[in-house]
Amino acid sequence: MGRVIAVANQKGGVGKTTTCINLAASLVAAKRHVLVVDLDPQGNATTGSGIDKLDLEYSVLDVLTGQASLVDAMHYSEQCGYQLLPANRDLTAAEVVLLDVPQRESRLKDALAPVRGNYDYILIDCPPSLNMLTVNALVAADSVLIPMQCEYYALEGLTDLIGSIQRITESLNPQLEIEGILRTMHDPRLSLAMDVSEQLKEHFGDLLFNTLIPRNVRLAEAPSHGMAVLGYDKQSKGALAYLALAGELGRRQRERQRSQKQ
Repeated sequence: MGRVIAVANQKGGVGKTTTCINLAASLVAAKRHVLVVDLDPQGNATTGSGIDKLDLEYSVLDVLTGQASLVDAMHYSEQCGYQLLPANRDLTAAEVVLLDVPQRESRLKDALAPVRGNYDYILIDCPPSLNMLTVNALVAADSVLIPMQCEYYALEGLTDLIGSIQRITESLNPQLEIEGILRTMHDPRLSLAMDVSEQLKEHFGDLLFNTLIPRNVRLAEAPSHGMAVLGYDKQSKGALAYLALAGELGRRQRERQRSQKQ
């Protein structure tokens, strides 16, 4: 059964989509079968995977509303090597459309259920807000990966997000846990970045990934070419960091499985 990970943060511009695409491509490089679900109306994970979001027969909205099956809506990303459930601006209507749909909070979970066994990982790129789309992601997920910049306001946003996750755990998904907190756009030359990093270690301990994602020009350039940084420049610091993150994620899962067997 594949592990479903929501990549979420209520704050925008923290590297959610960058992390989703590049972690997925790095997991593929490690011979894992991966599905990426674009749940953001901006559709950046779709275009960043080399898929034209303006030329979709079906999108994730059609899947959520029952107009299409997940298999019919999926695309294979030639550039990145994973399957993608794409999104475009049509998804902005989801909040209204889902109002009258039965079991609206679990539509994504139900759609993923038949295919979970086909994948090692399913990564969900969430929008930068706690709306019905994010709720669907958190209900469908086993865990939440939280990308964040090491800056003062990011700490405040992290507290809010953890509160939201706890509310979902109490009401809709008791199995939901935090996969880890990922420090993105990290610049070790900035004293603030180092200070916030130390605070994160102090407060969150093992929840903090050891891997640091650096500020990297190649990471920023790759989406405009419709590919992950691993395909764009595999020797770049960004590519090497996401490969390290994929390895760390795999080790965490193996440790989790061992502890469950004991």
